[in-house]
Amino acid sequence: MKKEILESNLIVKLSFELSLSVIDYCKQLDFQKQFLLSKQLFRSGTSIGANVFEAQNAESKPDFIHKFKIAAKEVDETQYWLLLCQRSENFPDCTNLLSKLEEVDKVITKIISTSKQKQ
Repeated sequence: MKKEILESNLIVKLSFELSLSVIDYCKQLDFQKQFLLSKQLFRSGTSIGANVFEAQNAESKPDFIHKFKIAAKEVDETQYWLLLCQRSENFPDCTNLLSKLEEVDKVITKIISTSKQKQ
């Protein structure tokens, strides 16, 4: 892993930390035998960081923006699964995870907007 990118790039760091939190939350869901929801959340929640990380080696500015747009879509899907968890009975609390997701979403939105202006 490119440790220096993880430590020096805010969105890479935030999305990586979000992925770790998603993994922990999915473990809690698995413990409650909520395997289907856990699998969906795991895929979308960790995909955000994967796309952000991949964007760091984009072939062009449009490729960079495209990868961040995919990450933004994964943010939306992750939010959907978390809201389902939040509003379902007897699911682990995901308030902290939703807050982290919102922070990542704001940074990704800003990066996309700024990158489009500089094109």
